[in-house]
Amino acid sequence: MIRLEGITKVYPMGNRRLEVLRGIDLQVERGAMVAIMGPSGSGKSTMLNIIGCLDRPTAGRYLLDGAEVSRLSSRDLAEVRGRQVGFVFQTFNLLPQLTALANVELGLRYSRGSDHHRERALAALDRVGLSDRATHRPAELSGGEQQRVAIARALAKNPPLVLADEPTGNLDSQSGAEVMSILTSLQREQAITLLMVTHDNGVARHCQRILHLKDGQIVAEEVL
Repeated sequence: MIRLEGITKVYPMGNRRLEVLRGIDLQVERGAMVAIMGPSGSGKSTMLNIIGCLDRPTAGRYLLDGAEVSRLSSRDLAEVRGRQVGFVFQTFNLLPQLTALANVELGLRYSRGSDHHRERALAALDRVGLSDRATHRPAELSGGEQQRVAIARALAKNPPLVLADEPTGNLDSQSGAEVMSILTSLQREQAITLLMVTHDNGVARHCQRILHLKDGQIVAEEVL
């Protein structure tokens, strides 16, 4: 499903250039669950942003489901994101004035088709065990519940690819374990391709593969 060929990412910094990714080659099959680990500044989030069509590489090719997306326009990248990618972030990114249900519905705004958003959002909340909290706003939910709302928002449009950036980073150990249980169960049930950035080795070991990044390169890989 995912194929990266010689991906580099360089940011201009005044008179010099900051090379964040240095020739990344990677292939991820559909339905795989892969963790990305490495120290701060190793390029993990930059790599995830490119895979999620939030950014473009400076050089190299990125093929998603066989189609090259690395040189698409901003408008076309947004269309790919809306159709094929779900995101789960460390900071939840929920709108505080909206209910859990409305936050999930918002994630469907740019998905293909415009019908039955309310039904799809309610079904997604039910899948993460929050159907009884649909009318609550984020401030009325625990951190673990907020992350489950974020997972429901990512999965409501049934994307084939889900990207999670430190999904348990702001949670206590019990809430983190609950979130990982939900993510892994949904990944298996729906055959989702899941890539996850994490600093937690215990979280990473829920995955089938662990990629270790250092200085913008994949320096090691574990197959579990």
